[in-house]
Amino acid sequence: MSSQGFSHRHKEGILSAISAGFLLVLIGLLFIVNTNLGDKTMNFFKDITLVNATNTVTIGNTTSSVMLPAPAHVADHIDVYSAVEQFSLIWGVFLVAILGLRFAIGAPTRRKAQNVSDIVFWFGTAYLIQTWLINNITTAVSQTQKWFEVWALIIVLLGASLIVRAIFLAVAGATHRQ
Repeated sequence: MSSQGFSHRHKEGILSAISAGFLLVLIGLLFIVNTNLGDKTMNFFKDITLVNATNTVTIGNTTSSVMLPAPAHVADHIDVYSAVEQFSLIWGVFLVAILGLRFAIGAPTRRKAQNVSDIVFWFGTAYLIQTWLINNITTAVSQTQKWFEVWALIIVLLGASLIVRAIFLAVAGATHRQ
């Protein structure tokens, strides 16, 4: 039976099943390839503490600060960061392949736009982890500050990926109107 006999919904269901399966395979492979990743991940989570993320603010008679979770020893978890970077890169490449399939099956524009947005996010995340955590963390004056910078940049990246999605939808809409 040709793919023409399948509805768009059915084709999207197949892509979703492939994605879920690939996600599980990828996570499993990362734990196989990265020695003791399970123990290293547990150590990472055990190391999480609440850290004062801002300078103390005094308003009137009230003093407050923002406490956020961060590893007590940020530089001790390079292997975990590397595994997350590997995941981000491989998942980004997979999403590029899925985007190609979405174009091939004539998926709705909104699905393609979401896919493009996700690609920007995952490749961006891999870049941030490599440049801010892996390359710079051992030489950083304040490792905790670098930790919070990465999370601030991931928030920026989320915004940028949404903007990319909007641009894709706008361009696709303009193309369809012509």
